[in-house]
Amino acid sequence: MPNDTIRLFCSDLDNTLLGNPESARRFVTAWKALPASSRPLLVYNSGRLVADMERLVAEGRLHRPDYYIGGVGTRILDVRAKKNLDEFTAYIRDGWNRERAQEITARTPGIRPQPAEFQEECKSSWFLDSASPEVLRDLEKRLADAGLEAGVVYSSNRDLDVLPRKATKGGALQWLAGHLGIPLEQVLVAGDTGNDSSMFRLPGVKGIVVENALPELLEATVDLPVYCSRQVMADGVLDGLLHYGVITELPGQTTRQPGHKVTPGFRMLFTGTRLGSLDAQEKDFLKTAYEKALVALRKNITPLGFSACSLDDNTITGTDANYRSVWARDGSITIINTLDLDDTDIRDCQRRTLETLLNASSPTGQLPANVRIGDGVPDYSGVGSICSIDSGLWVIIAFYNFITTTNELDFLRRHIERLQLAMNWLTAHDSNNDGLLEIPEAGDWTDLFGRSYNVLYDEVLWYRANVCFGRLLEFLGDYERAADYLRWSQNIRSRVLDLFWPSTTPNAEDKRPNRFADRQFGLGDAQYLIAEITPFAFNWRCDVYANILAYLMNLLEADRARIAFRFMWGVGVNEPWPGANLYPVVQAGDPDWRAYYTVNLLNLPHHYHNGGIWPFIGGMWVRFIHRLGFHEVACRELVRLARLNQLGRDQEWEFNEWAHGQTGRPMGKAFQAWSAACFIRACQEIEADPAHLTND
Repeated sequence: MPNDTIRLFCSDLDNTLLGNPESARRFVTAWKALPASSRPLLVYNSGRLVADMERLVAEGRLHRPDYYIGGVGTRILDVRAKKNLDEFTAYIRDGWNRERAQEITARTPGIRPQPAEFQEECKSSWFLDSASPEVLRDLEKRLADAGLEAGVVYSSNRDLDVLPRKATKGGALQWLAGHLGIPLEQVLVAGDTGNDSSMFRLPGVKGIVVENALPELLEATVDLPVYCSRQVMADGVLDGLLHYGVITELPGQTTRQPGHKVTPGFRMLFTGTRLGSLDAQEKDFLKTAYEKALVALRKNITPLGFSACSLDDNTITGTDANYRSVWARDGSITIINTLDLDDTDIRDCQRRTLETLLNASSPTGQLPANVRIGDGVPDYSGVGSICSIDSGLWVIIAFYNFITTTNELDFLRRHIERLQLAMNWLTAHDSNNDGLLEIPEAGDWTDLFGRSYNVLYDEVLWYRANVCFGRLLEFLGDYERAADYLRWSQNIRSRVLDLFWPSTTPNAEDKRPNRFADRQFGLGDAQYLIAEITPFAFNWRCDVYANILAYLMNLLEADRARIAFRFMWGVGVNEPWPGANLYPVVQAGDPDWRAYYTVNLLNLPHHYHNGGIWPFIGGMWVRFIHRLGFHEVACRELVRLARLNQLGRDQEWEFNEWAHGQTGRPMGKAFQAWSAACFIRACQEIEADPAHLTND
């Protein structure tokens, strides 16, 4: 048998195979389609207990495996024989004393036990928020000094398991492979968090890292030739299985089992929303919309890169002259959302956009807000002469996405020094070294809109920029520095989740007061990441755009993203069209109101950044819904977004910049690059682009 034949596939569950019900069903469909006589053995390897995994299979959410590895590698169940592998239990129990391990671990400051249902004879599980490497090393030393053969597994910046030293996920998998006589070179694994890293680090094992993996796993595998999918959760697993030749084709987005229904608990939420497959008329309409989007996109191709809006179709007066520019944020978002288009003119424009912006970086590393197309002069401040913080963030993220698509490593080598300077310049805006950037008022995409200090939108981008820059260093073989950035991104993520999702209840069964609630007494309980935090105040509004980005950029986990979605859908951020950028709007007389919101009448209530409807955000909204597992709802929202893009101020299919938040009438410039690009990406992601609709 060839050495590269996969004979055993071992996968984590939560946020790997589970997390999106529709993609999990696609995995079940694809696995069932493999001939039973030749498909690999299927093993689930989870922190969940075996009984819990058996329940998931009984409910039909997972395919029946051949083996369960449960409790973070503390128990193995042979499914066909219906028995525990007691010889494995005996193997890991040597030198283990649970009572003694629990007694020592309990002395760790800030630690508290997980509920009883997560505990087992060979597994002592705890919560410990944001534990430093020094704290974990100290615990390991105290366990060793007590003569215990114990190991510590820490993941998700909170979950700590003390186990027999031989009982990691990787240790259990290695034992099972040996027990079955399968070489590790014929084993394939998949995962998303740090407690999966021991599987990936087994010598010879092949690996799939899903797109939504936490930086802790990226750091642990930084020097390994694993396959990093650009798809999330079970779709990422399927993409990896295709890469390694286990499956030969991917199931479609509409693949589902008979009797499929919207996830329980959300049925009432979608009352009044017409579900079901797209009809023929809607498919034809989306095909037309997609082709019109390509036309609108190409109107923005210039010698220096993507313009913000069509130069030939907009009357430019006064300060609007800055629209005749390659903008860092607009251009970067346009790049990210058009990378799956295999068209030479578009690919060349993506590359020119990045080069134009990076070549205009200042000696200190600041990337321009925009570069004028007419004379190539950069502007570092943008509207109001205010520093544009998010320009550099978006360029770094876009550059990473471009390299992962094109694999143009020479292009990366040519610009890595400028990218490093940009990261240095951005890092300097973390003036108190707490992991978060301090943003000047109106210093990001919300022109002349008063947000400052720790702004959710910018912190989400800062998290993602650190992940992306770490990966770029990894591509160049600079593993040590890559690991540093990936490690720091995990710290940023922890800070954002801790501060921007406040609660009056203790954190994760913690009995001590919530630190943020201590500082902002009476704040209440969030249903989304709040918009802004300063040392003196907070902004309780829902930044719709930033919450969508937090999930799409893998900062916010699926459970809390569903809570945020329920809130945003309930208050109607997608009405009259998807989607408004802010809820609720800032009214005159509100403490958040600024007199300059009346400048050019841009940021009045329901205008522009003050609750205006942005089609490019609508495209991300569709992807947000789809990633949560509501494919049919995403299709309905895509049709509505297409109708908004069709409206136009002077003619149909203008893909306008924004629309009024109450009337829904198009405003702003026509043929906006990112409006077209984000619509194209949404169509591609939910397979409502012409290629898939034709094949349907």
